[in-house]
Amino acid sequence: MTITSAPSRRRPLSEPRTRLAHTLMAVGVLYFAVPLVWIVIAATKSQPDLLSTPALSFSTKFNLFSNLHDLFAEENGIYGRWLLNTALYAGGGAVGATVLSALAGYGLARFSFPGKQFFESALLGMVMVPATALVLPTYLLLSHLHLVDTVWAVILPSLLSPFGTYLVKVYVDESVPSELLEAARIDRAGEFRIFRQVALPMMRPAVVTVFLFSLVAIWNNYFLPLVMLSNERLYPLTVGLTNWFNTAQQAGGTRFLFNLVVTGSLVAILPLVVAFVLLQRFWQSGVSTGALK
Repeated sequence: MTITSAPSRRRPLSEPRTRLAHTLMAVGVLYFAVPLVWIVIAATKSQPDLLSTPALSFSTKFNLFSNLHDLFAEENGIYGRWLLNTALYAGGGAVGATVLSALAGYGLARFSFPGKQFFESALLGMVMVPATALVLPTYLLLSHLHLVDTVWAVILPSLLSPFGTYLVKVYVDESVPSELLEAARIDRAGEFRIFRQVALPMMRPAVVTVFLFSLVAIWNNYFLPLVMLSNERLYPLTVGLTNWFNTAQQAGGTRFLFNLVVTGSLVAILPLVVAFVLLQRFWQSGVSTGALK
């Protein structure tokens, strides 16, 4: 006589919780997608259609290419200058912040030195300080150096990224084995060579993350260039488009600028989308294999 056990039943998933999670996710996607859909649709409308037709409906006339032409022709093509300025500020600041964060984060994670605990605590404290609180002291400092109203007034403050440094430090602690670095030292490799050829390939996901975060933060920064710059030719897109919007409001709709502001905002987000698409592959697993050569 054989005794067979009853087949085990898997505990069913909680359907209400699953439905709630899916509902919340759908609401979140809708919340972020609606403004993007609106700006794409609005950029295809002329000034009268933009003010008269429903927000999420296309007008009978597709006016995107005409808006783009007017956008880059307005005020002798100053929008193109703002676009180049933004690329310079964001690109230079993001590269500099990424390099400094990678070096500082790696050093805090893998070296021992007097005052290390103090620097780590100070780093956490700097992460908690909002960047806008430092704009006015930074302005006073740069004014003594005669750097206000120059490109350096925007780039130099952007090089400091406490969050990026802390992110790299945590990533190195978890993902860069100390044994691998010690093996490289036994082979008489210099510290900078170890960082460049051994640690840096393994840090690539963290480095790319810091770069993208810095790029987006500098690209969308408004308060810092507003305080630092008075020359309209040095404005980034955020300050320039805001000035156009204020001009359109003060003119009572007589200036055809609302459609240009919307079209300019659409053009302004395209480089960020391209950057995310091109760099997302570095977040995939397996990037550390190159460090084992």
